[in-house]
Amino acid sequence: MSIEGKVVIITGASSGIGEATAKELGANGAKLVLAARREDRLQSLQNNLKKEGVEVAYTTADVTSNEEMEQLAQFTLDKYGQIDVIINNAGLMPLANLNKKKVDEWNTMIDVNIKGVLYGIGAVLPHMRERKSGHIINISSVAGHEVMPGGAVYCGTKFAVRAITEGLRKEEAAEGNNIRTTIISPGAVQTELTDHISDSDAKQGADALYEVAISPNSIARAIRHTISEPDDVATNEIIIRPTAQEL
Repeated sequence: MSIEGKVVIITGASSGIGEATAKELGANGAKLVLAARREDRLQSLQNNLKKEGVEVAYTTADVTSNEEMEQLAQFTLDKYGQIDVIINNAGLMPLANLNKKKVDEWNTMIDVNIKGVLYGIGAVLPHMRERKSGHIINISSVAGHEVMPGGAVYCGTKFAVRAITEGLRKEEAAEGNNIRTTIISPGAVQTELTDHISDSDAKQGADALYEVAISPNSIARAIRHTISEPDDVATNEIIIRPTAQEL
């Protein structure tokens, strides 16, 4: 019932849920590899964690690049010799109605929210299958359970994350590889997620919803719980939303 010594990769670690999770897991003895595009943020977080005695490394990585995700996995293996957990956390939410035809934003969401998760899974899966041990945690959303106005594409990507994760669970369980999967579906959380919304109507609606947003520390604690369970226990899905959130 411990995560001490487990090697954990966190994507999107430079802020929000990723940053909070790094602090939570580091405080409980995990060895961390932090990944994001903003090196200054990663370096600052690493420095702060090291002051608390956390064993932590970082490398810049763009989750939309399969090559960079493969390099992230290899960096982790070179540093720590194993990968116990990956948390595919990086994500974007530029909401807008389909008739606005924000094609570039559609493509970006597909690249980050779906392909980024796939590339993360693909990068660590061979190592985990070889060891017959590992844990893949993918961040979906309540938008992966219910479609909201202006969220057709975003919700589609988060539904996809849930389908991909469940498919992976069944594949690995059928082959007896002892690889655990977890889908974390947060509601409104105090992060930079709404900053990516360029459509004024969608931004107004999202800002109203996020008035009740909860701390990312709540999501981090849930992630810690899933990792700390014994290896024969898989917490496959958790939905966490503000008590006051209706959606």
